[in-house]
Amino acid sequence: MAAVFLSQMTIAHAQLNVDTKQFNPGSGAAVTRQKNLVQLSWPAGLQTQGKVTFDLSPGNPLFKTIALTAGGESHTISEDLDAAFLLSIGKRDLLSQNGWNIFFDKVPLRPYKTFPVTLKKTGITVKSTGSRTIVVIGNLVADRFAGELEITFYHGSPLFNVAAVMSTKADATAIVYDAGLVSRTQKWSSLSWTSTADQVQTAPVQYAESSKNLSVKYRTISAQGKAGALALFPAPHQYFYPLDEAFNLKFIWHGKDYRNMVDGYGMGIRQELEGDRRFVPWFNAPPGTRQRLNFFCLLSEKGHHDALDAVKKFTNADRYVSLPGFKTMSSHFHNEFIMNVVLAGKPVPEKPEFVDVFKRMGVDMVHLGEFHYTAHPKGPDSLRLRELKALFEQCERLSDRDFLLIPGEEPNEFFGGHWLQIFPKPVYWIMSRQKGVPFVENRPGFGKVYHVGDKDDMLRLLKEEGGLAWTAHARTKGSVNAPDIYNHEDFFKSDRFMGAAWKAMPADLSQPRLGNRVLDLLDDMNNWGEKKTVISEADLFTITHENEMYAHMNVNYMMLDELPAYRQGWKPVVEAMQKGRFFSTTGEVLIHDLRINGHFSGETLRLHADGTADVRLKLSWTFPMNFVEIISGDGNKVYRERIDLTATQAFGAKDFQFRPKLKGRKWVRVEAWDSAVNGAFSQTFYLK
Repeated sequence: MAAVFLSQMTIAHAQLNVDTKQFNPGSGAAVTRQKNLVQLSWPAGLQTQGKVTFDLSPGNPLFKTIALTAGGESHTISEDLDAAFLLSIGKRDLLSQNGWNIFFDKVPLRPYKTFPVTLKKTGITVKSTGSRTIVVIGNLVADRFAGELEITFYHGSPLFNVAAVMSTKADATAIVYDAGLVSRTQKWSSLSWTSTADQVQTAPVQYAESSKNLSVKYRTISAQGKAGALALFPAPHQYFYPLDEAFNLKFIWHGKDYRNMVDGYGMGIRQELEGDRRFVPWFNAPPGTRQRLNFFCLLSEKGHHDALDAVKKFTNADRYVSLPGFKTMSSHFHNEFIMNVVLAGKPVPEKPEFVDVFKRMGVDMVHLGEFHYTAHPKGPDSLRLRELKALFEQCERLSDRDFLLIPGEEPNEFFGGHWLQIFPKPVYWIMSRQKGVPFVENRPGFGKVYHVGDKDDMLRLLKEEGGLAWTAHARTKGSVNAPDIYNHEDFFKSDRFMGAAWKAMPADLSQPRLGNRVLDLLDDMNNWGEKKTVISEADLFTITHENEMYAHMNVNYMMLDELPAYRQGWKPVVEAMQKGRFFSTTGEVLIHDLRINGHFSGETLRLHADGTADVRLKLSWTFPMNFVEIISGDGNKVYRERIDLTATQAFGAKDFQFRPKLKGRKWVRVEAWDSAVNGAFSQTFYLK
């Protein structure tokens, strides 16, 4: 059995160097040392101090004590713990599709191996960054990867992050990791988690019990120590590499000898190496990138329930909160309710589970992608019209004053690559047009019925019915070369072709942002001189309460005062999408208001005489923020101005004012990202 305690490897007994040159003693944190024990304290909230004692002696657990002092009373939360990491290393296919942007990869079907990450305690560095204290301990090794252990303590909160920051020189590498905390002494009394039925479960710790994997809600497990609880959880979106399904694959583990590679009893986070057994790309790990294999810990002197509730607040209990002046919309779901239930002769539930899932998540509007290789898009006409009629009837039935279910498809005809469409009302159309068949005709019981035979017909239909089209999963999957291959076409240049859709795909743990693939595309489209927008998309199939939906979800906040009624159509939604009157987010970072020289996104503005502009931004967040970035372009080059926000604390809101220099630029947009790599991005502002 290979031990993976990060403090296991023996070293010489010489006293280790403690580097505090970058530590600010006026930050509110304090560092003391007694031989090989280094104690860090940090302000962990109102009249609360967090304290961690690191033991740098060889063979001893790294975390000697983890405690909170509240109201003058000290509470030892946990003792004698080590961080444990297992790194699975496989081979990335960089040849068959679009290099590192590939999704259609099946890494676990090729040779791979899992390695324990081991630590040699060569030294410790303590440094201050904004409102954070960061402890760095070296050196880490796992096969061809090397790096350091980095623990970040967030002032104002009993929260810290444990990260194995590692890199490799090897090319074409794909990785996943499991991680957690492991005990060599029996100091925990019980474990607690929330079941997928949203019920808190508690069980006594059985130190002799072999490890097991759990399906939980909110991705969290908590251990009760002597005088409090420690909750452990991953970054809510970054930890989950893209899959077609949001199945709950038991992302939590606890017990003895995890995977027969962890010597001791522990708890932590895990990945299912074979994913959903469809396409399983894992994480990109390009040469030289600093991959952050990380997890979060949150302390509570009050016990399990308080710790679990505190973690839930970081994702608003996996719900998209309401904002005045906005309605939430999520897009691209292949639920196939029509073909698999309604037209399959099965009982049609009065309240389908998938609708309840969205409502509980705070999604006001859902744009479907039905008939994904399951129906008859090209006819016969009788079947196609029957399918559309069933779709429209069910969308109307399941919509109400607080929820709008919008019919939509991923047609993948005429334009090239994969794309989605939306009309502002139900439209009957068939994706074929034989010789002599009119473009549009009236059919009894249906009204207007369109026959579309090529890209010109499709553009004509979008214009006549006020619809929109856009590239799905641009530059990857079935759109590996789109929209680039048709950016010269009339349909793309039309205002009826909205642009593209964003998803955190591919995944790369070295990046401080998610979904660079489409954010870079948005910049490219802006520099092409096209006024295009990008909505976020989920691109998921099964939708159930059991699923880990939130980790794979995202949402668009549309600038709407009220939700359109199905029978009146949803033209305001389509117009907001086309005009860029919205922002997109993972949910933890919200853009309450953003104006540049008094203008909203999607509008054209004039710069001040000195080439600057007034950016007024109101943000709120849950995890401490990392940065805001102002991105602009001149038609050829992209410029980035990053504003550091590491001085922020958890659960904040602030009005920011910036005055960037934008002389010679043609467009500008804004992004905001937090310390767990959750974020939000605006649409584009155009400059005269």
